[in-house]
Amino acid sequence: MKAHRLRQWAWIHKWSSLVCTVFMLLLCLTGLPLIFHHEIGHLLGDEIEAPELPADTPRVSLDRVMEVAKSQFPDKGGMFVSQEDDDDRIWYVTMSTTPTSETDLKQVAVDARTGAVLGLPRLDGGFINLMFRLHVDLFAGLPGTLFLGFMGLLLAVAIVSGVILYSPFMRKLDFGTVRRDNSPRVKWLDLHNLLGIVTLVWASVVTLTGIINTLADPIIAYWRYDQMGEMVAPYKNLPPPERLGSLQQSVVAAQALEPGMKLSFIAFPGTSFSSPHHYGIFMRGETPATSRLLKPVLVDAQTAKVTDSRTLPWYATALLISQPLHFGDYGGLPMQILWALLDIATIIVLGSGLYLWLKRKKVPKANEAASPALAAAGKEA
Repeated sequence: MKAHRLRQWAWIHKWSSLVCTVFMLLLCLTGLPLIFHHEIGHLLGDEIEAPELPADTPRVSLDRVMEVAKSQFPDKGGMFVSQEDDDDRIWYVTMSTTPTSETDLKQVAVDARTGAVLGLPRLDGGFINLMFRLHVDLFAGLPGTLFLGFMGLLLAVAIVSGVILYSPFMRKLDFGTVRRDNSPRVKWLDLHNLLGIVTLVWASVVTLTGIINTLADPIIAYWRYDQMGEMVAPYKNLPPPERLGSLQQSVVAAQALEPGMKLSFIAFPGTSFSSPHHYGIFMRGETPATSRLLKPVLVDAQTAKVTDSRTLPWYATALLISQPLHFGDYGGLPMQILWALLDIATIIVLGSGLYLWLKRKKVPKANEAASPALAAAGKEA
């Protein structure tokens, strides 16, 4: 590659990296505990535990579950009902004053077998929630989320430009070389390059999925306009129901339509995943490959009859796939550990890049003249 092209790519790599490095370091640091959020929740006592009962213990109806949740917060109504993917013994009922409220949310954990209240999970505090909010939106809502998405785009540019620069820079060095006998700056440069190329695929995947995740709100809004609008068109001019029908019967109707799928979560009428007239019952696959893919079933909230169901479009499917892949949720503890190690390596890459830039003015000109590689390093950093 010609020298002027290398200088151009070095300039792109330097400034795309510098602009996003602090924020990417924040995302890596906050993302590390989020990889183990369940395990940390258990250690901190924030996780709700279900008592051990015989496997054939009968389940209470979802209507009873809602009655129990309502007794805890009589002034609030249902928004969502969900279960953990790997534990169907607990129903988590999210409630609020209005279906669209995001400021007064409460949650009740109800035993799916006995109907007993197991706890009131915290939705607005705790260590994991703090890490999650910093990681997702910097406590700035959608503007913060989109800002982090832009920082992710800059990181993608830094990764591409770094790959382009890697080959000519390492042309006279063996792969994995770390020149320990040289100055600390040269050693950190070699380590920066080594860890950068080793974590290339992982960093690319996490960056891409992270960018997609920052578009979650716009994607959901477009899905409501594009798909939900068509699904609820027959109800467009009808008044909302004054009284909701049986939630249990609505779920049974959805399960009868999709017998090969499991219940993921239920959205109450008026929430962002339903209409004012429907329960949005979201089913998921049963295999590891399909367990993260959802299929919405709209059930009339008065009659408990299915009115429409369709496969999610490609853009919503991309979002569903990217969310667990971003945090390493697909492969259990081994994949979580791998994700954590790669995350730590990426922190070193980002930190060393910042160090190289901060130390750039301390490189003697004589050393640069004597070492073309060090001179190139100064340009890259």
